[in-house]
Amino acid sequence: MARYRTVPSFTHDRPTRLGVLLINLGTPDTPTTAAVRRYLAQFLSDPRVVEIPRVLWTPILHGVILNSRPAKSAQKYATIWTKDGSPLLVHSLRQKTLMQGYLGQRLKDLGLPSDFAQVAIGMRYGQPSIESAMAKLEMDGCDRILVLPLYPQYSASTTGSALDAINDFTRGQRRVPALRVVDAYHDDPGYINALVQSVNEHWVRNGRPDKLLFSFHGLPKRTLELGDPYHCHCQKTARLVATELGLKREQALVTFQSRFGRAHWLMPYTQPTLVALAKERVGRVDVVCPGFVSDCLETLEEIAQAGQAAFLKAGGREFHYIPCLNERPAWVAALADLAVRNLGGWLESPPDALARELTQGRAKALGARQ
Repeated sequence: MARYRTVPSFTHDRPTRLGVLLINLGTPDTPTTAAVRRYLAQFLSDPRVVEIPRVLWTPILHGVILNSRPAKSAQKYATIWTKDGSPLLVHSLRQKTLMQGYLGQRLKDLGLPSDFAQVAIGMRYGQPSIESAMAKLEMDGCDRILVLPLYPQYSASTTGSALDAINDFTRGQRRVPALRVVDAYHDDPGYINALVQSVNEHWVRNGRPDKLLFSFHGLPKRTLELGDPYHCHCQKTARLVATELGLKREQALVTFQSRFGRAHWLMPYTQPTLVALAKERVGRVDVVCPGFVSDCLETLEEIAQAGQAAFLKAGGREFHYIPCLNERPAWVAALADLAVRNLGGWLESPPDALARELTQGRAKALGARQ
């Protein structure tokens, strides 16, 4: 007989709410070799991330990679770590808090209690986990949950993997919540507008560059050939933003970063492109990373530090990194609007509140007759 997780102090008449689950990739707990090794072991063991047969990949992962890469990665994490911890986690938690406030106001505007929808944040790897976030929403009485990954462009290795984790959790639930998923919002007007606003504000302060690079996280080239829409989503995001910025085709480039291993990945690669531009005497390059909504190792160390160093060393004159959306009001508002649109018919009078109103109405009518 199956064993299911139970909700402490469960009662059948408890109020029900809606849940919004934000999901990001995750981060090590600390910038240490041991913590990074734990994180990489979980991350690189995911068959959605490394699509190599386990019998071939496991010996490489545990025999080579986890014995050499954690120490180097820990040094990189140390260069971007803040007094509050990992930038990705800090920004994600702030986004969750702000999202709760923005969403609460949207609910009030619709005549609903501001706490009718609860927001939680879960990381695919590391803490707080997706499992703990789902359990928290369950404890809060959320029987309908909107899954909203913080990945604007869909890929099997990000959004697909996050949904695997949710399915793993629900397999152990007696009461599986109703689920809706926002699989991508790479062309959402609010998201595009937030990016355009961010770039424009940077240019108002610092002037315009000779070239704007849109740098997205890379994936093996075979994922495109197998039908993953990620590459197409990245291209559309960049095209929409460039159009709104009034850029000519030669003023903007789409590149891909964070290669791993020897396979061919989506091209062109970001750092070699920066070096080539410097050698072509392109004076100033600005880089924006639309696929990341929170600054993290890949943006702060790989682009703002290593990318800048490579460009300047190759002869480039000026390099600007434009920060991620992070807690920008336009971005959090766009995220809240996206949630409201996808909550759809769920945003009606809460069943429990309606039942109480009917009960109170009958009681008042009975009292009047007596």
